[in-house]
Amino acid sequence: MGELEAGRKYGLKTRLVRGGLKRSEHGETSEALYLTSGYAYDSAESAEARFKGEEPGYMYSRFGNPTVAMFEDRMALIEGAPVARATATGMAAVTASMLCHLRQGDHVIASRAMFGGCRYVIEDVLPRYGITSTLVDGTNLEAWRQAVKPATKVLFLETPANPTLEIIDLRAVAEIAHKAGARLIVDNVFATPVLQRPMEYGADIVVYSATKHIDGQGRCLGGAILCDEKFLADHLLPFIRNTGPSLSPFNAWVLVKALETLDLRVRAMCEHAAAVADVLAREPKVKRVTYPGRPDHPQAALARAQMGLGGSLVTFDIDGGKAAAFRFANALKLIDISNNLGDAKSLITHPATTTHYRLTPEARAELGVTEGLMRLSVGLEDPSDLAEDLSRALKAV
Repeated sequence: MGELEAGRKYGLKTRLVRGGLKRSEHGETSEALYLTSGYAYDSAESAEARFKGEEPGYMYSRFGNPTVAMFEDRMALIEGAPVARATATGMAAVTASMLCHLRQGDHVIASRAMFGGCRYVIEDVLPRYGITSTLVDGTNLEAWRQAVKPATKVLFLETPANPTLEIIDLRAVAEIAHKAGARLIVDNVFATPVLQRPMEYGADIVVYSATKHIDGQGRCLGGAILCDEKFLADHLLPFIRNTGPSLSPFNAWVLVKALETLDLRVRAMCEHAAAVADVLAREPKVKRVTYPGRPDHPQAALARAQMGLGGSLVTFDIDGGKAAAFRFANALKLIDISNNLGDAKSLITHPATTTHYRLTPEARAELGVTEGLMRLSVGLEDPSDLAEDLSRALKAV
């Protein structure tokens, strides 16, 4: 009892609460935590059959685990993906989604506006294996087209992008990728599957840092890769089994329970972020506010079409550069200085000296990561309290 009926189309809220649920013979209402590394077999013949894939069942928790499988199944259901595989972190998901199938001589095109860790993988890790890359302005569709080469195998992007919150046309880029015989990989961490499901627009692979909104309470690390069954069987599954970026069963259990409230949390965060963005836009010491839900966002129409709501992230540029930004951050009383995001607690960071500090000043300038730019992840606190904290801190600038 309690499992979703096969073939029936359930709503998102139902899938978030009951997707992937598998109860033991004890009939527990909360998902069970199978904190085990290995599994016993009824016989030597059974062990042989499982390793050959002739008998269902678990062999080793690096290969698969019942609690991790519940998280994977639930993620696939809420994303609308054929299958999902969990990883230890979001960056493990990004790295595995590329290295599992790219080979020497292949070429990757990526939007230049992305998390610093993702850019490191593309610019520093992939070249070690003979995989080249081209970075483009993600909002310029012609730039994507011009960057395509015969060896192009992957197009990679984040939308909204970290930290600039630029929006990229998923459907258009997917068409460019498929025309070139390449796969589109989308990092959907800022939008979450509540606001945006890239596979509906043609994406082949979607990756998440489950550490962010999916956990949403700063407790554990995790990641997820969503794809089709052929990609999983041919590329991803052998890679994960043999390189070991596996998710802990305990972390999977935490993430399964967190998914139950994801829709409620994300929608409340969006409401609060929209209110906070409007407050910041009226502050004289703020030069610019960027929020996908505001009509003054450069891709506001595209954001409404792809996302529905504006998300929980707001960026704003403080007049006075790094010194003013630091005075502002240090004057905050309620909002924490932290490079995490998607948390129930509001968190703020200075990208130029944290998430994007490895980039050259020229690269940061190209992205719009100025010395005064702040990235605010809006949480579940009362929006009026957040507004008061921000306004008071801005007086210190």
